[in-house]
Amino acid sequence: MKVSEILTQSTKAFPSIEIVPPLRGITKNELLESIAPFMEFKPKYINVTSHRDEFEFREEPDGSFSRHMVRNRISETTVCAAIMSEYDVEVVPHLICGGNTIEEIQSRLDNMAFLGINNLVALRGDSMTGEKRFSPTPGGYRYASELVEGIRSYQGSSSYRRSRGLETDERFFCIGVGAYPEKHFEAPNIETDIANLKKKVDAGADYIITQMFFDNQVYYDFVDKCRAAGITVPIIPGLKPISTSRQISVLPEAFSLDIPLELTREIAKAGDNKDKVYQIGTEWCTAQCKDLIAHGAPAVHFYTMGKSGNIVNILRECF
Repeated sequence: MKVSEILTQSTKAFPSIEIVPPLRGITKNELLESIAPFMEFKPKYINVTSHRDEFEFREEPDGSFSRHMVRNRISETTVCAAIMSEYDVEVVPHLICGGNTIEEIQSRLDNMAFLGINNLVALRGDSMTGEKRFSPTPGGYRYASELVEGIRSYQGSSSYRRSRGLETDERFFCIGVGAYPEKHFEAPNIETDIANLKKKVDAGADYIITQMFFDNQVYYDFVDKCRAAGITVPIIPGLKPISTSRQISVLPEAFSLDIPLELTREIAKAGDNKDKVYQIGTEWCTAQCKDLIAHGAPAVHFYTMGKSGNIVNILRECF
């Protein structure tokens, strides 16, 4: 079932889980064991992120250095196939512009369709390690809106299907896109950022997932601004519980977000008490989740980042 259909048919909010593909060397069983705690709550679907290839420099015998591409994680499509083999749950792989040519993206779409995967999240992706700004891959897409448009175009007029007398379906994939409720760090202002988000929706996106935030009013204001701009698709809030005091500085830098003063003070009071910090972060996120559900959020998206314990506790309290 497509995520858009799940959202339409659901009568109450449900949890959405996002996982990171495991590093190479991790087994399928280890992957499935890491997901198992979430299955108690019968998630409607599981998102699987995509990570672009990285480069490393290796010293040659003559003392010079050569640049080599490295893939440190299992591909998102492979992870999705592993999940589908074990659990009766929809999977939503992420597809990014960065590191992919248009032909490579089309190949990934073919692989997804072959497996019966008709949900995906289309993202620009981050810049490469060591780069300050995103640089598109030669022969690839620069913006997520172009990616969404390309997916719709490829599915609607793909020559490989037409040449075989097969029907084409430009809406085969249900496409989600990302949004920053506190503004993408590259955008000059929130209005411009929302205008760019509308381009993604106009290109064919079916729903939106926000980046994490720690003040629910930020989400409510963002939704209001999106509606005023003519964006009508569902907007799913994204949450992540703080689990360490270091995240107070790391998360704002990485995701261009604010941490409320009250939460910052509570974590500062906890000092080196790691268990207390963990508890504070879990309780704050639980309160956020309950409030979002009470205010009619269609679903709540959780960024697990390889951790399940605190999110499982939140799910038990809220769903």
